[in-house]
Amino acid sequence: MLEKSMDVIVIGGGQAGVSVGHYLNRSCVDTLIVDGGHEIGQSWRRRWDSLRLFTAAKHNNLPGTRFPGDPDHIPGKNEMADYLVDYVRRFDLPVRLGVEIDHLTREGDRYVATAGEIQFVARQVVVATGPTGEPRVPAVANELDPGIVQVHSADYRNPTQLPDGPALVVGAGNSGAEIAIELAATRDVWLAGPDVGKFPFNLGGPVYKMMNRAMTRDTPWGRKIAAKATGGGTPLVRLTPEDVTNAGVRRVGRLHGVVDGQPKLDDGAVVRPASIVWCTGFTRDHGWIKLPIFDETGEPRHHRGVVAGEPGLYFLGLPFLHTMASSLIMGVTVDAEYTAKVIRSRC
Repeated sequence: MLEKSMDVIVIGGGQAGVSVGHYLNRSCVDTLIVDGGHEIGQSWRRRWDSLRLFTAAKHNNLPGTRFPGDPDHIPGKNEMADYLVDYVRRFDLPVRLGVEIDHLTREGDRYVATAGEIQFVARQVVVATGPTGEPRVPAVANELDPGIVQVHSADYRNPTQLPDGPALVVGAGNSGAEIAIELAATRDVWLAGPDVGKFPFNLGGPVYKMMNRAMTRDTPWGRKIAAKATGGGTPLVRLTPEDVTNAGVRRVGRLHGVVDGQPKLDDGAVVRPASIVWCTGFTRDHGWIKLPIFDETGEPRHHRGVVAGEPGLYFLGLPFLHTMASSLIMGVTVDAEYTAKVIRSRC
């Protein structure tokens, strides 16, 4: 088996991985960033065509450079992907693509990340695989009439991939609301799921920045908010609940079962869609990490991403890793700088 050694291996080449890579590159730490995709920004390009970021360009700067274009415009997903490509090129970051890590183990004082016939050996490892993972689809999907076209938001691109006729969007968070509005321009749409409300202030604004500094996992208030933030749809950011209904989308309750192959809602009503878009989120699969670092919920035990009991192991980009913004571009760069500082102190 081929073995490659370095000081630090970063697993994941998205905004979290390249940010920490930038800080480490500046300090001459021998670092390698690996990513399972075949191009930088692949996870962004694979999202639906009309996807835009939550915040204006001026809030999405990675360390050392600014997001291109009008600082007040809301970038699209391909703009973000292009920005990452340029970022890696500009700072000559050591990225190796097409590397899917199968196992992460520890041998003595070294971590071993295995990808097929290659072993990457390093004293320190950053897991920066992002806040998403495998698409989550409820088991009830298997009971639906096979004539109903089903697609998860991870595979949805635009309305043309769905058949004519009414659509049911399940999950009323940001993804569900945006996709429902887009579909409502060409068909009848039901949006199923509880109202997640509207984020009470602008992301990146002064109130948000103040709250983000105050509500961390180091404060009782922050820990309380973090606990509430896990598991459900996040409040709407750029949209409002009124935007959804004004677009002609019909809000309905939770999906509660199946009757004769058709979706049944929690009020007993049965709807008959031609298609369903599952905006039901993702599950993070850390099964490839063969280390005793997870709590009873499957989340890693850490403080600010520094894993307890495994010196040299770190996480980046998880929701509320340290603050509300930890899984956002504006927040992950702060966490990346902190992680790089800890790594350098241990070299």
